[in-house]
Amino acid sequence: MGFFDKIRDGLKKTRESISGQITQMVNSFTKIDEELFEELEELLVMGDVGVTTSQFVTGELRKKIKEKGITDPSLIMDELKAIVAELLVGDDSLHISTKPSVILVIGVNGVGKTTTIGKLASRLKSEGKSVILGAADTFRAAAIEQLEIWAERAGVPLIKHGEGADPAAVVFDTIAAAKARDCDVIICDTAGRLHNKKNLMDELSKISRIIDRELPGCDRETLLVLDAATGQNAVNQAREFQSAAGITGIVLTKLDGTPKGGVVLPIKQDLGLPVKFIGVGEQVDDLQPFDAASFADALFDTERDDDRPILEQDAGVEPKPWEEEQPLSETEEEAAAFETAEEEEQEGLEPEAEEPGRAAAEEEVRPEKKKKRFWPFGRKKDESGEESE
Repeated sequence: MGFFDKIRDGLKKTRESISGQITQMVNSFTKIDEELFEELEELLVMGDVGVTTSQFVTGELRKKIKEKGITDPSLIMDELKAIVAELLVGDDSLHISTKPSVILVIGVNGVGKTTTIGKLASRLKSEGKSVILGAADTFRAAAIEQLEIWAERAGVPLIKHGEGADPAAVVFDTIAAAKARDCDVIICDTAGRLHNKKNLMDELSKISRIIDRELPGCDRETLLVLDAATGQNAVNQAREFQSAAGITGIVLTKLDGTPKGGVVLPIKQDLGLPVKFIGVGEQVDDLQPFDAASFADALFDTERDDDRPILEQDAGVEPKPWEEEQPLSETEEEAAAFETAEEEEQEGLEPEAEEPGRAAAEEEVRPEKKKKRFWPFGRKKDESGEESE
């Protein structure tokens, strides 16, 4: 599966929630009026785009329509996609040109922080960079063990201390190991909680002083991992962390399992934070670099949506036999017919009249079916053809 198909497939639920419903709404209008804009804004808000960003998007759309003299509602989808793409454009690349460079990864428990670190390490390694991990989230239970598993999967070394150790000390030792092994990138797992902003800031400040002292002038990224499924709560988390730490970018995870991927818009519009990676699946290569144009294209590409996989659909391949709706077996037909007749009898309803000629056709094809169609469960024919209990 190609880069675009991965993103498109991962955004299926969000696409259905936002652009799918917007398309249906727009197609129900014969002219562009204020009611259309009101419904559009409402659908954006329901898609977790947020009130402020929804108002901004509809305001920009009004300007575009007025400038271009658009009167056909079906033409506004392309304009809407262009507005979203333009809104999301930003510095979405990692700045890790120095050797070594440092990436600090922050996020509350349960957002997929450790998994993101493992996938990011694997991606950087596949690009030819030597990577080392530091287990500096020392207060969350099992955090070190989980990171150790991902380090093994990615095939990169891990520096760790015991549970409850000083995170800054872990970062110090990781930097020392990176220098000794001539590593390109240091990725440190840290700050897995947000219960006290002062403690968080103190911890990150201490880590920052260690990095400045040991690696003066190095490139440094501080990535905040957010769970897309939390919707507007993800925006609130980003706002809190932004005020407590110098966030340089966002990693938005679990997009494939939620219709709330619209949160990427207010994160960029309201907070000015670029999204640098998105998680669109559980595989190690499902952490994809964010690209505004590709994201907007995937979000509004509703033409190929159906129940079949994209690649099969594009290639014209027929669905597999097990993907087609299977006819009921004779036993299942009898059971379903019996249950229907029993329910109608209990409700005091007459069984539905059969279509003209249907009974004759059934009798001609399977004459024995009509006789045993309503047999109660537990009764069957013996070898001689007689009924038995």
